[in-house]
Amino acid sequence: MFTLNIHGEKKTFDQKVKLLDLIDDPKKKYFIALVNNRLRELHYTVDYDADIKFLDTTHPEAIFAYESSLRYLIAMAFKNIYPRFKFKFNHSISRSVFCHILNYENHDDMSEILKALDKEMQRLINEDLPIKRYEMNKDEAIKFYEAHGYDDKKAVIKYRPEDTVHFYKCDSYLNYMYALMVPSTGYLNQYRLRAYPPGFLIQYPRAEKKGEIPTFQDAPIYGRTLRQANRWAQRIEAETIAQINEYASSSLASDFVQLNEAKHNQMLSEIGHDIVHNKEDVRLIAIAGPSSSGKTTFSNRLRVELMTRGLKPVMISLDDYYLDRDQIEPDENGEVDLEHINTLDIALFNQNMLDLIQGKEVHIPKFDFLTKTRKCYSKLKITEDNPIIIEGIHALNEDMTNLIPQHQKYKIFISPQLQINIDWHNPISITNLRLLRRIVRDKKFRNAPASKTIGMWPSVRRGEFRWIYPHQEGADYIFNSSLAYELCVLKKHALDSLMEIPRNSEHFITANRLIKFLKYFKDIDDKRIPCNSLLREFIGGSCIDEE
Repeated sequence: MFTLNIHGEKKTFDQKVKLLDLIDDPKKKYFIALVNNRLRELHYTVDYDADIKFLDTTHPEAIFAYESSLRYLIAMAFKNIYPRFKFKFNHSISRSVFCHILNYENHDDMSEILKALDKEMQRLINEDLPIKRYEMNKDEAIKFYEAHGYDDKKAVIKYRPEDTVHFYKCDSYLNYMYALMVPSTGYLNQYRLRAYPPGFLIQYPRAEKKGEIPTFQDAPIYGRTLRQANRWAQRIEAETIAQINEYASSSLASDFVQLNEAKHNQMLSEIGHDIVHNKEDVRLIAIAGPSSSGKTTFSNRLRVELMTRGLKPVMISLDDYYLDRDQIEPDENGEVDLEHINTLDIALFNQNMLDLIQGKEVHIPKFDFLTKTRKCYSKLKITEDNPIIIEGIHALNEDMTNLIPQHQKYKIFISPQLQINIDWHNPISITNLRLLRRIVRDKKFRNAPASKTIGMWPSVRRGEFRWIYPHQEGADYIFNSSLAYELCVLKKHALDSLMEIPRNSEHFITANRLIKFLKYFKDIDDKRIPCNSLLREFIGGSCIDEE
């Protein structure tokens, strides 16, 4: 006999039971379940005392399973009707996934391709075919991949530490998506396909939108950055974990590091050229980006880059323009949201920037975070050789600089746009990269456990969607701060912190997902990383910090 506590209701059983049989779910709203705080697929059987919670599209982990299963369905539909196409998935604009058809030709009609693909997907969904998990040993998996021409999947499997691989079978189709899956194709009826040659975008429900599919918002500037990142990965042959590990495991590891660092140097040079070319106009350089993008190191390196070109930039912190804490109105919950733009003295900042640009002497405030008040002011006067650099969450928000004419502003959006895959069917999350950076930095510099960082992450993400991403398309330059080698470095710094999180922790699920993904990467020694690398902002040892 065993007892199951299902959403607070206790039931007793005398023989093992499948999770799927515990719920009446005709609309197929639940995708996976938590069983004693472990994620389980709905085909999983229980024969022990357990607390069970079924998860729908309002839960991030359910969305991970849904999105992975949707990619599986698309790959299956392609095999059925367009077996000649080779394709890969990448994360893309408007919170969607991009399916890049690698052998797409200009004469191929994307509208017709999508029409046929959607028809086949709907057929598979209507048949409600079960998606079942099977276990194969690595040798069998390699033979399967060889037989089906999946060279990308074969290449990465040798880095898998386990001796077995969990395949998923639907009808006669087999694939492995490195994630939990929904029980059957009938669950995957929420999606939108949008032509985006040489491929298409796949929109799907998002947890932060309470299970709704977000309204499509084109982002041509951001999209161009992602395409450039893809071309860069192709050029240096670092599109997959296997390719990156080939560098890390060979005598070319240092060259690989320097190659990526040179790319950052090149982008800094491009920005420097743009600014100096328009130095009579550009007076204010604004830098913003989501958490753990490397804004601090980037700002300092840009300052040095501009100095090499004869300019003498001055850096002003938006943090010094916080209102005194007693002047900030709490929200409806009685809490102070320090990410809200209204916590800053917008009027004073605007006036100070305008006065500086006009050659006036200005008293710049200094905020004391201990007393939560502005304590003192320093005098500042600049010349035409002193462009102002500002960096912060609201730096690209027009409200912060609405007194400054557009032609006098140069806006930079910084974010790591990592475009690498486990294999062609399984992209690596950019958000997970930033979370890993933050976990490593918080542990290194604040002695904060990974559980605390993971716990804060949903709030961080909400702030990014509200205050940062809406302004990225207004940027003059998007700086891709990712380094193709960095997960080979972050791995060893992150693993110990992640493995400290106990199984009964609410953050174990996230930690376990990150561990499973990190384990495929080979190590690159920290000593190979230059002291001015943006990555040093997270792992320590930065010569910029020492200054």
